[in-house]
Amino acid sequence: MRQRRAVQSVIHWPGMRSEYAWLPPHDEPTVTRQHQVGVSFSRHHGQEYESGGRAVRADIPAGAVFVTGAEGITWGGVAGTTEALEIYPDPELVRRTAPGVEPALGVRDAVVFGTAVLLRRTHLPGGGLTDIAASTLAHRLVAHLARSYGAARACGAPRVDRAPVRGLDRRTVERVADLVDADLAGTITLDRMAGVAALSPFHFARAFTATTGLAPHRFVIARRLEAAKAALLTSDASVVRVAHSVGFSNVSHFRRLFRREFGVPPGELRR
Repeated sequence: MRQRRAVQSVIHWPGMRSEYAWLPPHDEPTVTRQHQVGVSFSRHHGQEYESGGRAVRADIPAGAVFVTGAEGITWGGVAGTTEALEIYPDPELVRRTAPGVEPALGVRDAVVFGTAVLLRRTHLPGGGLTDIAASTLAHRLVAHLARSYGAARACGAPRVDRAPVRGLDRRTVERVADLVDADLAGTITLDRMAGVAALSPFHFARAFTATTGLAPHRFVIARRLEAAKAALLTSDASVVRVAHSVGFSNVSHFRRLFRREFGVPPGELRR
């Protein structure tokens, strides 16, 4: 039987870094570093690991979540194939939003699992994620860590998601739109958009959605696709060049979004 080759990839996003690994059985120890949140997509029986000076031997079900704090995890040899994704949120974002996250090893967490599934697709052929979508995902994940594992939860601080949702005035929405349209090829993050409205990213996202009917990342994608459509119809630039000119580094991802939005692949639009 042919042995599977290890697959490992790292992607840096606005607000976080994701590391995907598909490893064959191995005897060598591996390490999960500090201040990460990850998911084991594979099941392991009697797995040995050590964290914070405590040795553990336990069954790990597929989808188990591991949140590390100041202590990482050292894994013993693994008898079966390992598929896992680790997310390392930006330290400054964690410091502002989720200080004092407590470790949680081998727990069930649907929010973290869903986030990891979305990010896993980006590490596989044909996957993709825009800058604003990644930034939004990072903020949602860190806010979840604060509510579920952070110091705010421990001391009984009010949940941030209970704040009333208020809409944005028209001028603020127009300023946000101007920011997006002026830098379609650049890196647009939730922080930049929220800064225009002088709100925290969390409250801005809720207010913007309540006002426009579109989440911020959906709005940015829509503006980029509209600009791409105009460029395809008014120039002879290639699909690749147009995709890059409106901020899509992954052309396959651009083609999928374009067809979903307009019902036709970008290469056929001119015909």
